[in-house]
Amino acid sequence: MNQERLLKILIAVRVSEKSSLISGQYIFKVIPGATKSEIKSTVENQFNVVVKTVHISNIKGKAIRFRKVRGRRKNWKKAYVTLVPGNEINIVTGE
Repeated sequence: MNQERLLKILIAVRVSEKSSLISGQYIFKVIPGATKSEIKSTVENQFNVVVKTVHISNIKGKAIRFRKVRGRRKNWKKAYVTLVPGNEINIVTGE
C-alpha cells in the first residue's frame, strides 16, 4: 500500500459518550474509498497498537435547505476499530 495514501485515510476521531464507554473501541471518520485492511494498517502504524477488528459504516449525507435552495451534505464513512485487550489510544495526545 502506498504510504502517502495511508497517511490520508484517517480524517478525524469521533468521540461520543457511547464510544467512550466501550473500552477498546474507537471511531474514526475515514475517506470514502478506504478499505478495512487499509484502515487497520493505518491505525496500527500511526498509534503503535494491535487492531483486532474493523467494522465500516457508510453514512448518507442529510438533505439540507438554505432558504429556497435545496442541497445535500456529503456522504462519509465511519470506521469502528476494536483493539486487542491491553492496547489503548490516548485520543487527546494521539499516542
